[in-house]
Parts: sequence; structure tokens; C-alpha cells
Amino acid sequence: MSNAVQSVDRALRLLELVAADPDGRRLSDLARAAGLAVSTTHRLLTSLEQRGFVQVEGETGLWHVGQTAHRVGAAWGRARTMLAPAMPHLRRLRDATRETANLGLIEDGWVVTLAQAESREIMRAISPPGGRAPTFCSGMGKAIVATWPDAQIDQLIDRHGLGAATRNSLTRREDVHAEMAKIRDQGFAMDDEEFVPGLRCVAAVIEGPGGDAVAAVSVSGLSLRMTPEKVARCAELVQRVAVDLSGRVAV
Repeated sequence: MSNAVQSVDRALRLLELVAADPDGRRLSDLARAAGLAVSTTHRLLTSLEQRGFVQVEGETGLWHVGQTAHRVGAAWGRARTMLAPAMPHLRRLRDATRETANLGLIEDGWVVTLAQAESREIMRAISPPGGRAPTFCSGMGKAIVATWPDAQIDQLIDRHGLGAATRNSLTRREDVHAEMAKIRDQGFAMDDEEFVPGLRCVAAVIEGPGGDAVAAVSVSGLSLRMTPEKVARCAELVQRVAVDLSGRVAV
């Protein structure tokens, strides 16, 4: 194990030990439980403290879980609140289209797949839960971003750029805005072999209780099967599922 990986492993072990005791733990106790020297334990805890994952009480010297750790844990909890109502819809969408149905959201400039009902076809599109794709190369990403004001879209482009995954990917700002206008007009987004050659995806946005875009649902399949006729049918079904889920999921 490399030194860097070993340090990460030890730091995560310390975070687990801190989280296991709501009353807090002393430095010496953590070092003993982790099988580390006190000096090493203090160095790792200090690094975690700088990122907000742990915090120490000045008077008692007890280490507790920090705000960043709570925020990371809350993200997992938010995902779970979305999965419960979404999974039955994803399975029905999969069965109706015979293609893979997906649920995803935007996180730090990427589209992250939260859940999936995998197609039963031998040749199928799969981006497993936890998988990421550039926002503007993804049907789900484009469906969500199309609900944003143009200025916010420009900010996303300025921060993360427009990476080309395939020759069909959007690489010019003006093309992005034209695509967003098209999505707003037709009510669904499409990834036409823009992330993986040979795969097409149709997506629609899911709104939270307040009307903001919180996620997207999509159907993805091989381009040979996703003909214009099938794309139109999938778009109708995806939009219907998105409406059914809107207001029922929140992040």
C-alpha cells in the first residue's frame, strides 16, 4: 500500500472511530483504537479538521464529527429519499421501453447516476449507480440545466468547461444555448451518442416541491434500437414519469 493510500485509509478509520462515539473521544483513545502513534493520529485528525470532517473541543480535548461529515452523510440520506418513490417508476419505464431507465442529478459539474433499472436485453446501455458523465454530454444533465437561466448556464460552462467525449458532444457555448432552447420547447432532452458512441438517451427533468429541478429520469439504449420512432415514444413515457415523480422527491 502506498503511503498516500495508507494515510487515506488511516484517516477514514479515525473518522469512523470518532463517529462511533457521540460523546467524543480523546486523542490517546483514538490512537489506541486505531493502533497508531499519538503523533500520527494527531496529524491525521488535524488534516480532517482542516476539511471540516472532525472538530475538537478546546476545553476537553474531545474529538467529534464535523459539519462536512454531516453534509456528506446528508447527501446519502437525500439520495435515499429519492430512491424509494423512484424505483417502481424506473422498473415500469424499463419494462415499457425494454431499455435501461435511470435516475440522476448534477453534482459539482457532473451528472451522477443515483439509481437504475437495467434493461433485460443482451446488448444494453449501463451506467451503474455512482457513475458520472459530463453535464452537457448527458441527457439527464441537459434536461436539468435547461431549466436554469442562461447566466447560470454560462457560469457552469466557465467553471467546468465543455469537454468533448465524442465527436457529437457539444463543444461551443452557442450550441449549448441553442440546445437548451430546443429542450425547453420540446420538453425533453437527448444525448445522441454524445457521451458513448452507439448509445442514445432520452431524459426529462424532475421538479421538487418548490418547482426547482432536483433530478432527471432517462431511458438509454443502443442507437440501433433507439430509432426516431422509439425516441418519440420513450420521450413521451419519460416525461410522464418525470411528472409523476415531481413534487415527490427532494434533495
